[in-house]
Amino acid sequence: MKRLVLLLALLIVTGPPLNAQEEIIPPKRTRAAKFGFYGGVTPGWLFVDVGPLNAFLTAANGAPLKDNGIFLFGGGGAAYVGIISNFRVGGLGMGGGISSTSVDGLGVRRDADMNVGFGGVTLEYVLPVVPRLDVAFGAMIGWGGVDLTLRQDAGGNLTWDDEWVSFGSGNYGLNQVRNIKRTLSGSFFVWLPSVNVEFAVVGWLGVRIGAGYLGMSAPSWTVDDKYDLSGTPGNINGKGFMLNGGIFVGTF
Repeated sequence: MKRLVLLLALLIVTGPPLNAQEEIIPPKRTRAAKFGFYGGVTPGWLFVDVGPLNAFLTAANGAPLKDNGIFLFGGGGAAYVGIISNFRVGGLGMGGGISSTSVDGLGVRRDADMNVGFGGVTLEYVLPVVPRLDVAFGAMIGWGGVDLTLRQDAGGNLTWDDEWVSFGSGNYGLNQVRNIKRTLSGSFFVWLPSVNVEFAVVGWLGVRIGAGYLGMSAPSWTVDDKYDLSGTPGNINGKGFMLNGGIFVGTF
């Protein structure tokens, strides 16, 4: 009987601390490295400075472009590189444009389109925060461009014979006013540092939202993709702060 009482006393004294210790100290957690691949669509909004271009448009009786940004749309994807933990390499491409139209007192219509597009290789490091939620830091390096399409039209009927006569003589007369189109194209080296917050809705579907800055340098301008264009001001480009999102499928 005494032995039984002594045994119960030992269990009461030693039992609770061991149980409490097991409850208070959480088990060690290990965070596995990210792996897999994904691909999907990437909308965005680019806050490009159109002020320098609008100065030329308004001076030429055109209408200014809206200065509240350009909606971009594109796609991208990436795959994790096993050599470096949580590091992935992929690609991204986006593009979009804005336009303006004016009609003067003589009925001459002037249209201006500005299109910005870019694409390149993405390099990103992914930092897991909590299950399903990651923050990705990285950059895109590639090539891009700005196309400025200028059109002028005074209306009226155009005939086949008149166009050939004008082409042969080099004097377009009224047809020159009725139908002018020029595309001024600038090619740039592009870089895009960015940070994105990503959430895995399910194991195969993820969404993200982020921000970055689109930089452009080393421009080369042409007219109608054929003739070199010199004297283009350095502040005519498509760089600016950008917001972006994404919907992707893959492994998360």
